[in-house]
Amino acid sequence: MNEVLFLCTGNYYRSRFAECVFNHLAAARGMAWRATSRGLRVKPDGAVNVGPISGFTVAGLRDRQMAHEEPLRFPRQVSAEELQGAEVVVALKEKEHRAMMESQFPEMAERVRYWHVHDLDAAMPGEALAEIERLVGELVDEFSGM
Repeated sequence: MNEVLFLCTGNYYRSRFAECVFNHLAAARGMAWRATSRGLRVKPDGAVNVGPISGFTVAGLRDRQMAHEEPLRFPRQVSAEELQGAEVVVALKEKEHRAMMESQFPEMAERVRYWHVHDLDAAMPGEALAEIERLVGELVDEFSGM
């Protein structure tokens, strides 16, 4: 099974949505790909995010009739082993995540594909989730030809 790893800052909203959308689309096509997601700066004390996953992510998946994992897991910090084990790594916003990658995993920073999906500070959830869905769909199209 091939793996794509989606990264965002907290592994709470954008990367979790990308993971679920990818797994839904890949399974529907019978592809030998699976997505996981992690964060580059997960705060284990819950100081920033409440609960295991963003309500916007859950609502966006429900609106699209896509499932999320059960039981819901709490956000997880990415490890070097996870980065090395993935065939493809995608960070959801280059402006945020490239510097984090270069600081934490400099040897891996150039291997990452960087997208430009804004967080809640710059985009409404409907806009950001639609952009993630479009980009994930393009990725699935790319991999289905492999």
